Amino acid sequence: QVQLVESGGGLVQAGGSLRLSCAASGRTFSSRDMGWFRQAPGKEREFVAAITWSGSSTYYANSVKGRFTISRDNAKNTVYLQMNSLKPEDTAVYYCAARNYGSGVFSVTNYPYWGQGTQVTVSS
Repeated sequence: QVQLVESGGGLVQAGGSLRLSCAASGRTFSSRDMGWFRQAPGKEREFVAAITWSGSSTYYANSVKGRFTISRDNAKNTVYLQMNSLKPEDTAVYYCAARNYGSGVFSVTNYPYWGQGTQVTVSS
């Protein structure tokens, strides 16, 4: 079991930066691949970024590639999402999630553990 709590969201102007954190509890965090997703009002939840358990591989949605960076610190049981050059279209609730072992990276259904989400609002 993994429990996840996100923090770091807020209101920022376009072009600004935010760093989201996801604190995990549970014995399996360091062996879990992790992901960030987001959901804007009236839209489906979508993949943003993912990282393998060791941090050796990362994956990004095309819409955030080159602007967002996912990382993790297994000693602190925390995964991060550094968001730079933010755009109004990045406005959403951002969720941290832990992936099932051996499942695909991009699908929401492969992530059984979710945090409560943190709101990110980017003003133009």
